[in-house]
Amino acid sequence: MKFYSTGLKKILDKWPGKRQLGIYRFLPLFFGLGAALEFSMINWEVGETNFYKTYKRRQAKNIVEAQLAEEQT
Repeated sequence: MKFYSTGLKKILDKWPGKRQLGIYRFLPLFFGLGAALEFSMINWEVGETNFYKTYKRRQAKNIVEAQLAEEQT
């Protein structure tokens, strides 16, 4: 693999677990980043809404539209 950044290569080489886990040594890092993203989607609000409130509202709208379409046929 060819690296264009020697600084990035040094950081990656110093990451622990290279011999035992190989490329999978980065999984805990990505697991932590995913958990942080999920936490932010649940708890951070912009105005009065967050991701899940918007998602639930859209799902409710889809259900109502499907019911109305079913009643019309």
